[in-house]
Amino acid sequence: MVQKQDNELNIIVGETEKSLRYIAAIIKQKGREILNHYTITPPQFVALQWLHENGDMTIGELSNKMYLACSTTTDLIDRMEKNQLVVRVKDVNDRRVVRIHLLEEGARIIEEVIDKRQGYLTEVLSSFSKDEIIILEKLLGKLHHEMKE
Repeated sequence: MVQKQDNELNIIVGETEKSLRYIAAIIKQKGREILNHYTITPPQFVALQWLHENGDMTIGELSNKMYLACSTTTDLIDRMEKNQLVVRVKDVNDRRVVRIHLLEEGARIIEEVIDKRQGYLTEVLSSFSKDEIIILEKLLGKLHHEMKE
């Protein structure tokens, strides 16, 4: 009996993983379609999003968050700095440390793109009840919390 329950759970977990993978791919594709109307690339969007959510970061910190080599992140920051989306700022406590600071234009773009992404999700969830949306958010929040541990 226990083996049957384990097998059923394995099937459900497999279907859950598949659904999450498909959802992530659709969100990524929709996000790229939205970005086509802006002058930033998907990796620049990710970098700007990290800066928007976490504040100023060093290139090393940003590289770790994005799983990129520091040299790749440096090139990314160079291009964003030329487009006046970010600026390098010396740390006030340690002048050897340089932090990447999000400029107003970078914040504006991030906020616009996120607003459009949320608008898309609102459309997708239009057939869900308010209670279903609340339950979905709570369960996804719980899943995210468990994955961060």
